[in-house]
Amino acid sequence: MHIHEWTAGYVADLDYTYGYYPELNPLRLRLALLLAGYAVGRIRTACELGFGQGVSINVHAAASSVEWHGTDFNPSQAAFAREVADASGSGAQLSDQAFSEFCNRTDLPEFDLIGLHGIWSWISDANRSVIVEFIRQKLRPGGILYISYNTQPGWAPFLPLRNLLTEHADVMGSAGSGISERIDGALNFADRLFATDPAFVRANPQITERLKALGGQGRNYLAHEYFNRDWRPMHFSEVARLLSPAKVSYCGTAQLWESIDLLNLTAEQRELLADIRDPVFSQSIRDFMVNQQFRRDIWMKGPRSLSAIAKDEELRRLPIMLASRSQEVSPKIKWRLGEASLSEAVYGPLLECLSGYEVKTIGEVAKDLEAKGVGFSSLVETMTVLASSHHITAVQSEVGMENVRAQCRRLNALFCDRARGDGEIAVLASPLTGGGVTVTRVEQLFVSALAAGQQKPEDWARYAWNIVSVHGQKIIKDGVVLETLEANVAELCGQAKEFSMKKLPSLRALGVV
Repeated sequence: MHIHEWTAGYVADLDYTYGYYPELNPLRLRLALLLAGYAVGRIRTACELGFGQGVSINVHAAASSVEWHGTDFNPSQAAFAREVADASGSGAQLSDQAFSEFCNRTDLPEFDLIGLHGIWSWISDANRSVIVEFIRQKLRPGGILYISYNTQPGWAPFLPLRNLLTEHADVMGSAGSGISERIDGALNFADRLFATDPAFVRANPQITERLKALGGQGRNYLAHEYFNRDWRPMHFSEVARLLSPAKVSYCGTAQLWESIDLLNLTAEQRELLADIRDPVFSQSIRDFMVNQQFRRDIWMKGPRSLSAIAKDEELRRLPIMLASRSQEVSPKIKWRLGEASLSEAVYGPLLECLSGYEVKTIGEVAKDLEAKGVGFSSLVETMTVLASSHHITAVQSEVGMENVRAQCRRLNALFCDRARGDGEIAVLASPLTGGGVTVTRVEQLFVSALAAGQQKPEDWARYAWNIVSVHGQKIIKDGVVLETLEANVAELCGQAKEFSMKKLPSLRALGVV
C-alpha cells in the first residue's frame, strides 16, 4: 500500500486553515429559512462532514445545546478538534473516519442538520455518492442540509490555469519535495509562461490578476483549495441531480444578502427570471447573471412552506440584537450592482430601537417602528441586510444561553491562550448567538489580560507586548514593522484604548467576556 493512499488524493502534507464558517450556525440557518418562508423545527442533533480543524463545529457545539457529531479524515486535524471539544466540555463526538466508514455507522442518531462546507468540491464522485446516501438515511424528515461548493460559471476562466498549476506540481515537481515547494514552482512557472504573452491570457486578461492574487495567498490555503486530486466546480443543476436520491429540496441561500434580488440583479434580469418557473433552471440562470463562483445552499427534506401570516408570526417571535456599535453600522452597502444606501427612515429608527445591545423580538421592534411609520416588510428587508453583514444577529433563549455559558468560557479561554503563539484562530464563542464572533490575535490577548485581572487599556497593552516580544515578534502598522520598544507599546496602547471603546462593549453584550 502506498504510504499516502489513505488521503484519497486529498492534500495532507500541510495543515488546513483554522477558519470559522458562520453559515453552519443553526440559529443563522433558522433565520435564513424563516426569511425564505419555511417552517423550521427544533434542531437537537447536527453533523458536520469534513470539519477541517474543527473550529466551526466546536464553536457551535460549545455555544448551543445541539448534540454535534462529525468526522474529518485527517487524524492530526481530528486530534486537535477533539482536544478543543474536551476542553470546552461540549460533548461533541468527533472522528477521523473516512466518509465511507463514518457514513455507514449504525450508532449515529438521525440528524436535524447536516452540514458540508466546501468539501463537496474536493472529493471524489464515489465519496459524493456515499454522502448522498448518508443524507438519505440520516437526515430526519424536516431536517436541514447546508452545502457550500465552488460553482460555475464563475470558475470557468480559472479552470485551465488550475489544471496547469496542478499538472506542473505533479510532473515537474522535484521528487521528494513538499507540496509548498511544488506550489511555489508551479506559480513561478506560470509567471514565466504569462510573460510569453500566450493567446489564452490575451483572451482572458482577468486571469493575470488571478495569478497575482494566488501568489499572495498562504501555501496551506492554496494546497487545500486548489491542489487536491479531486477539484471540480459544479453547476447547481448537477448538484440538484446528485442530491435527488436523498429526497431534499432547495430552499434558498445561507448568504442572506444573496436573497435580495434588488441588490444583485438589474430590472431586466429580474424580469427575465420572473418568467422562469422551473426552480433549478432559475438558479442556473441566476448564477449566469451574477457569474457565481461559490454557493451556500440550504436544502430541506420535506420542506413546509409557511403562509404569509404564519411567516410574519414566526419572525415576530424571533429574538434579535445589535451585535455592533450603532456608530459603526454604515447605511452605505456595496453589492454586485454597486453601492446602495439603506433608507434612513428605516435604518435610523431600527438602530435606535436596538441601541444598548438590548435583546428584543422582531415583533417588539416592529411595534416600536410602526409608531414611526415603518412597515413590517421594510423592517424585515433592512434587518436582512444588516444581518447579512453580522451587525444584527438572532439570539437564543435565556435558558439556552445559561446552559452554555460555561462551555463558551472554557472554549474562549483555550482560544485566547493559543493566541499567545499565533493568530490562526480568529474567533470566540458567544452564548447568545450560538456562534462565533470574529476577533484579532491582539484582541484575544486583551481578553486574556482582562481575565487575568488587568483593568486598564495600558495594562492590556503591556500584557500583550510581554507575550509578543517573547516570541521575537513586533507590531506591524500600515505595512511597516515597528522596531523600538516605545513604538510597539504605544501602538498597542492605542489599539487597547480603541478596543475598550469599540469592541469590548459588544463582546460583553454577546457574553464573550
